[in-house]
Amino acid sequence: MELNEIQSLIKFVSKSGASEVELETKDFKIIIKAENKKDKATEQPMMAQMQMPMQQMPMAMPAAPAPAAPVPAPAPAVAEAKPSAPSEDEDKYITIKSPMIGTFYRSPSPDKPAFVEVGDDIKPGDQICIVEAMKLFNEIEAEVSGKIVKVLADDATPVEYDQPLFLVDPS
Repeated sequence: MELNEIQSLIKFVSKSGASEVELETKDFKIIIKAENKKDKATEQPMMAQMQMPMQQMPMAMPAAPAPAAPVPAPAPAVAEAKPSAPSEDEDKYITIKSPMIGTFYRSPSPDKPAFVEVGDDIKPGDQICIVEAMKLFNEIEAEVSGKIVKVLADDATPVEYDQPLFLVDPS
């Protein structure tokens, strides 16, 4: 994320009236806290606070991939065994993908049942999950009809834009 993007995000948060916004990706984590909306002097310290985590987080990330380097050696063998099955699945199944970056939730709250389970029939307009982005809970609706064959994302985990969430059998 570039400095001008961070500054734009800070301006957006200050204009929106939000008291706190948290944005986390694989590379960095940003927390913007507005202390006093009426005091214009607080905008500069917010920017200064934002620059420090950005400089520290990328340094922490290169350390994490180094231990993970030995792990990918066995992973290709597993990946080579799977391609034949997913390619067949992809031909006859429709993949429902995440429309945004955020946190994937299968149910409206932890004590409620999931919106859809494997084997459930869905039709366009049915709510199938929630993706939380910047403290906003976005209800994701099905755009296809069919039967849920597989849930591809774990509940309460981060998802990327265009990441597969569900496999649907349209027949």
